[in-house]
Amino acid sequence: MDTKNKNVMIPWAKPVFWGNEKKYIDQALDSTWISGGAFIERLEVEFSNYCKSRFALSASNGTTAIHMAYLALGLKPGDEIIVPGFGFLAAANLAVQMGAKPIFAEVDPHTWCLTAASIERCISKATRVIVPVHTYGNVCPMDDIMELAGIHKLSVVEDAAEAFASRYNGKFAGSFGEIGTFSFQATKTITTGEGGMVVTNYQALKEQMALFKSHGMLRKTYYWHELPGHNFRMTNLQAALGCAQMEHLDTIIRERGRIHERYKHYLERVEGLQLQHFEESCDPVLWALAVKLDPKVFPRGRDKVMDQMKAAGIETRPGFYTPDNFPYLKCPQLSICKEISDQVISLPSFPTLTDAQIEFICSELIKLSTNY
Repeated sequence: MDTKNKNVMIPWAKPVFWGNEKKYIDQALDSTWISGGAFIERLEVEFSNYCKSRFALSASNGTTAIHMAYLALGLKPGDEIIVPGFGFLAAANLAVQMGAKPIFAEVDPHTWCLTAASIERCISKATRVIVPVHTYGNVCPMDDIMELAGIHKLSVVEDAAEAFASRYNGKFAGSFGEIGTFSFQATKTITTGEGGMVVTNYQALKEQMALFKSHGMLRKTYYWHELPGHNFRMTNLQAALGCAQMEHLDTIIRERGRIHERYKHYLERVEGLQLQHFEESCDPVLWALAVKLDPKVFPRGRDKVMDQMKAAGIETRPGFYTPDNFPYLKCPQLSICKEISDQVISLPSFPTLTDAQIEFICSELIKLSTNY
């Protein structure tokens, strides 16, 4: 692989356009419906059908999708939500913005996801919502989590931003809790640039989220507000992109599966490297391939390894930073989360990454170990 010699950087991620993206955007422009429009309804219907959820509502991004969910569930100042101590912090940050309190639970040291046992240790009288984050395309053990939520009468909002099309026991990530949220940001499984979706099987929650997403208006009478809403709406142009992406979802899933298998072929038996573990009950659609470095084998540390990979022409990302790094979250250090965060490196994982590029990436990473 001569990527290094050609001085061409392999990016960590890049969007891929598979066919009708430009055609559908042109159709949206020609229709003059560039804000609302037919592609929005089409994307919502296709998404709900795919996920086997009764309702789907598009959003301006994955973060506002979570915000809609919290608002529909009536999250109030002083309420507590339980989130993982390792994972993207959108769900926690939104809780803080609303005056609620995120409580951070340890994750499993192998799957890097929440477990029912770690959640149960965090439940208090103030707990209202559990937010499993399906990190890197893995899926939390949702049967156990839903059983626990039922016992304690807690709501569940799944953050499936990184796990669209992943399954747990044959059921899609995002379809277990009262509400599932998704992201269509540029690096995600399908993309609309920015954008997101919520799914639910509950009519009342769907109606509440629809109100909050569009200024609290029912649209029976213009400018009449039922409640103090926001503007979380996706544009017709974004939805046009999403519809084109959905047409090639099978290809995207297949290619992400190929990438996962090739990385496992080169890395899963290498001393000093621990790949994220996926239980047999999980059928993942990988968002990002992440690997945990053993500091004894990579004594220079993860950040130095990232610098060296960049020098070799490979862009990487660190693991998610833990909440104890951010004073506004008031979180004590969680030892398992901290260890994962400090030692995880995320490798390029976009669908058009070639087998030759994967081999090159893996060989460059292995070269940096003391065993090479």
